[in-house]
Amino acid sequence: MLLRRRLTSLLSTSIVSPRPTLTLTPSPSSQSSLHFLPHSLNPNPSFSANGKASALGFVQGVRAYSSLLSLNDLRPRVPRKQKTRKGRGIGSGKGKTAGRGHKGQKARGSGKLGFEGGQTPLRRRLPKRGFKNPFSLTFQPVGLGKIAKLINAGKIDSSELITMKTLKDTGAIGKQIKDGVRLMGRGAEHINWPINLEVSRVTVRAKAAVEAAGGSVRRVYYNKLGFRALLTPEWFEKKGRLLPRAARPPPKQKDKVDSIGRLPAPTKPIPFFTEENEAASGSST
Repeated sequence: MLLRRRLTSLLSTSIVSPRPTLTLTPSPSSQSSLHFLPHSLNPNPSFSANGKASALGFVQGVRAYSSLLSLNDLRPRVPRKQKTRKGRGIGSGKGKTAGRGHKGQKARGSGKLGFEGGQTPLRRRLPKRGFKNPFSLTFQPVGLGKIAKLINAGKIDSSELITMKTLKDTGAIGKQIKDGVRLMGRGAEHINWPINLEVSRVTVRAKAAVEAAGGSVRRVYYNKLGFRALLTPEWFEKKGRLLPRAARPPPKQKDKVDSIGRLPAPTKPIPFFTEENEAASGSST
């Protein structure tokens, strides 16, 4: 309010009574010398200098107003309607019982959330629908076409083992990886050279395309802690901890994986033993 009053008084004085301006008039004695006359002595009051003086005064008033704004004039935003204070006398209208009335359950305190006076509450009247599987796994998909594009760009070395850490570091998959990576067959026609991969899951089409090009795909198992150690081993170094040992898959996932994941991230693939090699090894023993 103080700032508004000062602004109103300043603008009114600057517009109603403008400051005297100086007008240049030639002297009758000498054409080269000039005399300064105040605006109040100007014989023609309707001269356009009056408008200029008013505008000049208004501009000066605005400048003065802008100079009035300073840090010590700033005030926080205060709500116009203050919070109602309950139990502070009958004059406020919210004294004594503070708007709760006399006695009863609602006057003594807040009831239990969802309580409806003894009848069956709404959460029990509605039927149940579906369920959430606590053992479900979420794998992030990645296509063979994207891997081939990164190999052609020189970001992935096809001669080395391509792990899930390699896919994360090169940007083939996002950073929000929950339980692993699923290799998809999208863009399988772009794989024309042998590559070796280690992922959590693989589709039939993707596995056939990689093996047709002379490569291999191995399904490896990592638990939550092991998967974190695979993707971000620097976190364990920062905390001064050792990398955890690789965990065995649970019985229900044994038929879905080929081997246990290795830590730290491996660089060479594990060869698959064929039936002939297994038979030879069995006869030798």
